[in-house]
Amino acid sequence: MKTKLGLLYGGKSAEHKVSLQTALAVIKALDHEKFEIHPIYINEEGQWIKGPQLLEPAETVKELVFTAENQIAPAALAPSVFHADRQNDTAFDVIFPLLHGPNGEDGTVQGLLELLNLPYVGNGVLASAAGMDKVIMKNIFAQAGLAQVDYVAYIRSEWEKDKEAAYAKVEAELGYPCFVKPANLGSSVGISKCRDRQELEAAFAEAFQFDRKIIIEEGVVAREVEVGVLGNDEPDCSVAGEIVPKKDFYDYKAKYEDGETALIIPADVTEEEYQQIKDMAIRAFKSLDCSGLVRADFFLTKEGKALINEVNTMPGFTPVSMFPLLWKHTGIDYPQLIERLVQLAIERHTEKQQIKYTF
Repeated sequence: MKTKLGLLYGGKSAEHKVSLQTALAVIKALDHEKFEIHPIYINEEGQWIKGPQLLEPAETVKELVFTAENQIAPAALAPSVFHADRQNDTAFDVIFPLLHGPNGEDGTVQGLLELLNLPYVGNGVLASAAGMDKVIMKNIFAQAGLAQVDYVAYIRSEWEKDKEAAYAKVEAELGYPCFVKPANLGSSVGISKCRDRQELEAAFAEAFQFDRKIIIEEGVVAREVEVGVLGNDEPDCSVAGEIVPKKDFYDYKAKYEDGETALIIPADVTEEEYQQIKDMAIRAFKSLDCSGLVRADFFLTKEGKALINEVNTMPGFTPVSMFPLLWKHTGIDYPQLIERLVQLAIERHTEKQQIKYTF
């Protein structure tokens, strides 16, 4: 019997378009002999819209964007139909959230799926929420003893109360250059590199358009190296890859629009450097209680010291994105990677069913 797979994509997020790219890539790669594929599109207003079952691999993005005529309530995925009539139109075996950013990658959708007792691909509520918030994530990494760059954080009201004090603190504790980022966003949206006070002031205003909390990180002269982590309680690491942006940093346009970036896989690192990165990536994975997948991003200094930058709990997932490419070079191609993630979701869900809720 085919696995009935519900794909969640789109989302009320600045990363909506990125999610559409991911959904299209996954649909094209899925084996229609193994999976019965049902698209569930979340539009930019947050409405959930169920599309018709996808019968062919070669769907287009336009066919994945549906009107609100077929809007459903998220509760339509409820467990009351999960193990009931197998022909029921909403009896999914697994949900695959292909959502990036807030309202999808941040634990909100994961919490809903937990309440509905549905198996789903990827990280749980805690890991998703902590991994989305760069400030919380870095605080946890610090507690775990993972080396990272210095940082400070602000919420909007603190900044508005005394902007001069905020800028002065950044200059005193971090200096220039530094990077200003929204705390809860990915895909390099709203990120600015600052070399002086004028750029810092503009960067604060830019980042606060996308979040009520921002993080400012010390600039460091280093290579950008990434690894993929795959698994549940006993995760594995991929080979390392290096990002070489032709611009100052790996921004949104470089990632998704103009291709102004070189991805070098495998990265030219020593065995000692790789083992250091691998160990830190797995420690980071476990410190956040991750499951399924993460991409772990590092700075590697010329002295060979690794500094963890962040983990992404739902990394870019097209065939040309770093995470799938890392695993391809490790020996797991794109269709196999998707199937492995579905297996991990089922394994984790089965394990959770052993938990007692009465005594």
